[in-house]
Amino acid sequence: MMPVVAALAMIAGIWIGVWLSHPAEHSEARNKLNEVFDIIEDNYVDEVPLDSLVDISLKQILTNLDPHSVYIPASERASTERELESSFYGIGIQFQMVKDTLYVVEVTTGGAAENAGMAAGDRIIKVDGINITGPDVTTDSVFRMLRGEKDTPVDVTVKRPNAKAPVDFHLIRVEIPVTPVDASYMLNDSTSYLKISKFSDATYPDFIRNFNELRFKGARSLILDLRGNGGGYMQPAVLMANEFFNQSTILVSTRGRKLRDNTILGSDRTGSFAAERLIVLIDEYTASASEIFAGAIQDNDRGLIIGRRSFGKGLVQHPFELADSSQIRLTVQRYYTPSGRCIQKTFQRGKNTEYAMDLMERYNHGESFVADSIKPDSTRIFSTLVSGRTVFGGGGIMPDIFVPADTTGITPYYISVANAGLLQKYAFEFSDLNRERLSEAQSTAQLLQLLPSDGVILQSFVKYANEAGNIRPRWYYIEPSRKLIVNQIKGLIARDILGISAYYEVVNSDDPVVIEALRQIKQGGADFPVRPSSETK
Repeated sequence: MMPVVAALAMIAGIWIGVWLSHPAEHSEARNKLNEVFDIIEDNYVDEVPLDSLVDISLKQILTNLDPHSVYIPASERASTERELESSFYGIGIQFQMVKDTLYVVEVTTGGAAENAGMAAGDRIIKVDGINITGPDVTTDSVFRMLRGEKDTPVDVTVKRPNAKAPVDFHLIRVEIPVTPVDASYMLNDSTSYLKISKFSDATYPDFIRNFNELRFKGARSLILDLRGNGGGYMQPAVLMANEFFNQSTILVSTRGRKLRDNTILGSDRTGSFAAERLIVLIDEYTASASEIFAGAIQDNDRGLIIGRRSFGKGLVQHPFELADSSQIRLTVQRYYTPSGRCIQKTFQRGKNTEYAMDLMERYNHGESFVADSIKPDSTRIFSTLVSGRTVFGGGGIMPDIFVPADTTGITPYYISVANAGLLQKYAFEFSDLNRERLSEAQSTAQLLQLLPSDGVILQSFVKYANEAGNIRPRWYYIEPSRKLIVNQIKGLIARDILGISAYYEVVNSDDPVVIEALRQIKQGGADFPVRPSSETK
């Protein structure tokens, strides 16, 4: 009898555990949902795949929790996870679609494409014998064709301006690193600039490598640009923040419904960059992990925050994989900056449209242009840990120095040519026609010297926009946009010839936020503990 009694006791224990973990009201809700699905399956006028109903239902359930909990079907996981990949297997090119044709913009050093002899300016017309020219070809479809498993073959056919016949390449896919550092260069003899686009697995090591190279070139101050950085993983942001402290301090804390979700993450006193001046640039698209970093720097009075109020995402999601390889990313924690503030902006469950329109509302209220239009929550006042400066919770990171959005040069003409993609198309065609001569430049400064005068560039572009885009010249709009158009074209040409970092070298020369950051460094505003050299403007 003993084995039987033991077995019965085990079964009873399992049953009691299940009963305790699923209260009656929850079981009723689950039963109700199953009942509805059964009724639909047996009685609905048309046959409906239950899988699709489940997908729709899960999306709605999570939408009614908060704006950031989401359901990801198995078919969509690859594309959603691509953004935070630190590497993938491919042939090693950057490309863009121009007039229904795929143009190679850049070949990755050491990649399969470079080793086989492919070059910038090549037009890819076939992949594995399949024609990829024409209006039906999308960037996503090309990604799927060129990427694949490690060491797998792919045949590529390209057309070259100086070749009479197409050229075939037999390539083997290799690992291609994805760098989240868009730009890294010296602004002057002692001040460096780094732009980080996302917080992925590769962000922290790439940041360390790039900033060490800049310090070797003489950098004693860093302008870290997190504008447009929507976040990603929390750990790289914390590791980056840790590098700026050589004493113990809190960097971020998290709190959840369960005790296991409560954590405090602090510096380990081994920061490699504890002596450098630091300025962090933010805007309304700076979110999540980027706000964790900015909050750690601001609350510890370690650096200066310049720009516009950040997005305000203080919720932490954890991925849970389901049996069919679909996934839910569920909010399990709120994070708090070192002073104790949660910067999550307010939301009402189920009203995600209003939440999504928040940035538009800010714009309409003038927040992008006037600092006084920002209405901080006066019930959530906190103090920084060193100097005791006032900071606010409940709606993003407020910059120490506000710089309005620059709308100089934004005219109906500029909007028309920008929306039509004519700036990029003109720049690429110019680069393509002059690639051999322009490729002699070893730096951005040398490249700019090889370009025509501003007046010639503008006249040439206006003619191109009229002929290629049917946008007629209206000089009373063109003249106010002159500087913006020319600077954008120069930046795009620099990108096509020298890479993305060169683009930022050009456009940052006229960026008011970068200019203000340089002014603060010169006047001592970035010295820490932070005491800004001028009032917020």
